Amino acid sequence: MRQLSGKILHPAHNICFLFPVKEDFQGHTTGMKRKIFYIYNQNTLSYERVYPSFRKKAMTILRHLIVGFFLGLLLFALFNYFIDSPQERLLKQENQALKTQYKLLSRQVDEALEVMADIQERDNNLYRVILQTDPIDGAVRNAGLSNDAQYRELLKMSDADLIVSTTRKVDQLARNLYVQSNSIDELVKRGQQQEDRLKSIPAIQPISNKDLKKTASGYGYRIDPIYNTRKFHEGMDFASDIGTPVYTTGNGVVIETGWKQGYGNTILIDHGYNYKTRYAHLSAIKVRNGQKVVRGEEIGLVGNSGKSTGPHLHYEVIHKGQHENPINYYFFDLSPEDYDRMIQIAGNQGRVMD
Repeated sequence: MRQLSGKILHPAHNICFLFPVKEDFQGHTTGMKRKIFYIYNQNTLSYERVYPSFRKKAMTILRHLIVGFFLGLLLFALFNYFIDSPQERLLKQENQALKTQYKLLSRQVDEALEVMADIQERDNNLYRVILQTDPIDGAVRNAGLSNDAQYRELLKMSDADLIVSTTRKVDQLARNLYVQSNSIDELVKRGQQQEDRLKSIPAIQPISNKDLKKTASGYGYRIDPIYNTRKFHEGMDFASDIGTPVYTTGNGVVIETGWKQGYGNTILIDHGYNYKTRYAHLSAIKVRNGQKVVRGEEIGLVGNSGKSTGPHLHYEVIHKGQHENPINYYFFDLSPEDYDRMIQIAGNQGRVMD
């Protein structure tokens, strides 16, 4: 016997009943329940089984498929979110290793930037001071580093702050290295020029005057020995016998020789680096225009030509078109003590000779 269960109404109503029945597909009783439909037949006075239509079966199957699909999708999403695949675990390990490497690189770049800052400090405040070169402005050293547009793509990456910060530091270091490399090249060239500059700048007395007894009058306002008026004396006078050798005080090129009003026989030498020297009242000129001369080379003889009250050499130092006190350009000749003595002697206003 099959076991039927369900609501049974009056047969006259010809109502369809649903009876869960334990049976398999051959009609044998099983532990699995499925829905079976019956209808009461008044003619036979019995219940007859009703089989569902194909449409109902299709809708039932479709409903089960949809429920199963969404249930499977939910399970897949949960599985994918909470459980990593082997490839994902490998990628996470690689990302963590890269992040650690970025942090290490960032610290190393920080240390390199500290070293670079020290080099820049010495470059500006030591090397460039020694070589009389203007320091490099910070805006030049960091030019172009304030442009954030170049990091826009990096901001889309994970750990963007770390990546952008490290990349910015590397760019700064690269820029500083480039500027510092150019600075070193410039300083080397300056050093080479400085050697030539030191050879060219006036640095000795124009006549042999070790005992300083030939120093007559210095630079500044003096009483003119002829007109007896106060005037500015643009050089220094060295009293000496006619024919005493006169030496060039630095390497240079002779640009003017001959008679000059008030100066008599004169030599003008261009030393480069905006320096010139003039030697006046000569009795003889031993160089020609365009001739290269070196420091200590004899270029003429002391005389009494031009506006002069006695044999002497009038010597001038001209820097950037302005006359400067020659007493400051004897540093190869004078000790500190001799320098002090010359200042006292040159201050004598009563011995102007031109």
